Amino acid sequence: MRVLVTGAAGFIGAALSQRLLGEGHAVLGLDNFNDYYDPALKESRVAPLCDHKRFQLVRADLADRAALEQAFADFEPEIVVNLAAQAGVRYSLKNPHAYGHSNLTGFLNLLECCRHHPVQHLVFASSSSVYGANGKIPFSTADPVNHPVSLYAATKKANELMAHSYSHLYGIPATGLRFFTVYGPWGRPDMAPMIFTRKILAGEPIDVFNHGKHKRDFTYIDDIVEGVARVMAHAPEGDEGWDPERPDPASSRAPWQLFNIGHNQPVELMHFIALLEQALGRKAKMNLLPMQPGDVETTYADIEPLADYTGYRPRTDIETGVEHFVRWYRDYHGVG
Repeated sequence: MRVLVTGAAGFIGAALSQRLLGEGHAVLGLDNFNDYYDPALKESRVAPLCDHKRFQLVRADLADRAALEQAFADFEPEIVVNLAAQAGVRYSLKNPHAYGHSNLTGFLNLLECCRHHPVQHLVFASSSSVYGANGKIPFSTADPVNHPVSLYAATKKANELMAHSYSHLYGIPATGLRFFTVYGPWGRPDMAPMIFTRKILAGEPIDVFNHGKHKRDFTYIDDIVEGVARVMAHAPEGDEGWDPERPDPASSRAPWQLFNIGHNQPVELMHFIALLEQALGRKAKMNLLPMQPGDVETTYADIEPLADYTGYRPRTDIETGVEHFVRWYRDYHGVG
């Protein structure tokens, strides 16, 4: 298969691209290498991919319509996996226009390309953030998500709606995946595992919001990639039994669907910090702080629909995942 992976130099995009190349697929990776976090990490992630003869790299922004259209015309992808986005909840409070540029304009450009260069399946990244003010857990795709608490979450919800409209109008098979707190080797420096590890090793205090009462459905990168790969092979055809009088928010008569992809086992933040301390052999100094704007207290994924559809089950427990992450961190940063 010819697979276009946007955000190919990102955390999930690079890992997925490596998996697809190992399975014999041809991959076109697209990334703008922006400086939201250190581009050197992105370059390091993508460097091994460039050694594969079946991998091509395009340095471009999704919001650059001409560049995206050229990539589609040249590569003719059969499957598109959209992982490119402006990420980060807290960053959206200070830089809202970056989210409109990347997550709305960029995604619209991608949908237009899928319309004019028909693809077999569009798989796109959504986020657990869309659950916003919802209090019912575990979070279920059967529940409405109409109360986002950050602009980032609102743009991800918008992506789900935009994709549905294009599936309905133009028959584009599309699957949205709501990712839950992905962690592991090559992770993002703006996420808690990387921030905490760096500061603990440096003897600096870590900021622990909501006084450590957060719970997160930490999901190891290998499990995420496994789930995405399984979904890619199952393009939706539309649910003929979909009831417009009792509409299921996660399916449609159009070839469109939504799934949670997580570990299905929320972990208390203080327990996660304890595991980091154990793996690092250092105690953390903590600043216990109030809840941050845009944050939610608990994330917890109901993954049964995805399990029923693809057989997906996460395999990496939090203890093993943290050990693998810390081992990678020490090696990559040369920290003994």
